[in-house]
Amino acid sequence: ELQQIDEWHALDRSQQLQLLFTGLFHDAGKPATTLIDPETGRTRSPKHAAVGAAIARRVLRDLGCDLNMREAICALVTFHGRPPFLLEKTNPEMEVIRLSWLVSNRFLYLFALADTRGRDTKEMTRPEDNLHLWKLVSEEQACFDKPFPFANDHARFLFFRQQLSYPLHAPHEDFRCTLTLMSGLPGAGKDTWLSRHRADLPIVSLDEIRGDLDVTATDDQGTVVQTAREQCREHLRTGRNFAFNATNISSQLRKRWIELASDYNARIEIVYVEPPVATILAQNRRRMNPVPEKVILSLLDRLEPPTIAECHELTLATP
Repeated sequence: ELQQIDEWHALDRSQQLQLLFTGLFHDAGKPATTLIDPETGRTRSPKHAAVGAAIARRVLRDLGCDLNMREAICALVTFHGRPPFLLEKTNPEMEVIRLSWLVSNRFLYLFALADTRGRDTKEMTRPEDNLHLWKLVSEEQACFDKPFPFANDHARFLFFRQQLSYPLHAPHEDFRCTLTLMSGLPGAGKDTWLSRHRADLPIVSLDEIRGDLDVTATDDQGTVVQTAREQCREHLRTGRNFAFNATNISSQLRKRWIELASDYNARIEIVYVEPPVATILAQNRRRMNPVPEKVILSLLDRLEPPTIAECHELTLATP
């Protein structure tokens, strides 16, 4: 059905591929998540979109897909089910504004349109009128073809933390300092990126702290984390720009450091480093204290690249 929608031929090849791969992966998580109600026989697949996105990320990475293209497809898979249910949201405007920074609202609309038209069912549970509402609300908020125009980066940051009273409000940007938070697998090249692009910054490094405390990566990390927090606080209290260097492979792991920096009114930039997996493994083997490859491959399965929703500025580095 994708190729039958009116807008299809106006898309460039890259955009068409995003939608085609979304069609390939959008229900890939259903076999692992589908549950059958023993009384009614009806099926449901909770969180199948997130599982499908993880599958898409793994397959596309193995195929050598460009990082930006891969994450755009994963975002479409993650949020593909949102447009038909916009009316169920307490504040539909906030829904389209939020998603406009994580995915293309236009592509969500086009994919949902094709998905709805391609359903072989007598019961139309998601009529096209609901999809057109998604388009209308997105256009009214100026975020159908582009991200919502926040007044500045801090306004967007506060919005995603639910601390912005009104989307068009322009909060004052007067930061105490900037935290450069690194993210990436062991051996990805985070140290190299810092030496080339932020050579003047003091660095709080979990690897260095482990070495100083004679703690291995498999030991209890409580003392390591506490020491890192104290070092970060020292930089934050004095208003000194600094970098925090650790794997930070998930939003949950990053959140603790972002919260800490935000409490001190720091500007937060995240730098995510991802070369090909073969490069990561080769670079890891050359390290003084290499991480076991099975650990890296395990982390790879749990990897959750950062999004702009977490910070003031996001850099995706593909050395």
